[in-house]
Amino acid sequence: MYSNSATIPVPVVSSPAQLAMVLGSVRAGFPSPAEDFGIARFDLAKALVRHPATTFVMPLRGDSMINAGLYDGDLLVVDRVLHAVHDDIVVAELDNDFTCKKLYQRNGVFMLRPENPTYPDIRPREGQTIALWGVVTASVRRYRKW
Repeated sequence: MYSNSATIPVPVVSSPAQLAMVLGSVRAGFPSPAEDFGIARFDLAKALVRHPATTFVMPLRGDSMINAGLYDGDLLVVDRVLHAVHDDIVVAELDNDFTCKKLYQRNGVFMLRPENPTYPDIRPREGQTIALWGVVTASVRRYRKW
């Protein structure tokens, strides 16, 4: 969970984060013969962000979403303008704290589901405040520190 006072979402800046992009692919199976790949400029923000004015980056803390491939320390790209639908991964504000869960919304049933079986589903209780804050559209994970 996120605490509003401890983690403040960071808006995505509109300046480009251009990187060199190889015009080809890398295989995750058997190696292929080396080829002469071309190089182009790749704008990471443009590839990950559809609505810059309403998109934020939030660091994920905890392990409740590991079966969705989201791990402690990942940076979540969260779009606040998108309408959340069943099975979206969302950031929700739950009693003044942020949490990242999968949205379950079927046949009048609403709940937030973790993607780790050691955590319980979150079902609204009387007097509890739950608000969908945004939809997770991407995540960024660092594999090596600088």
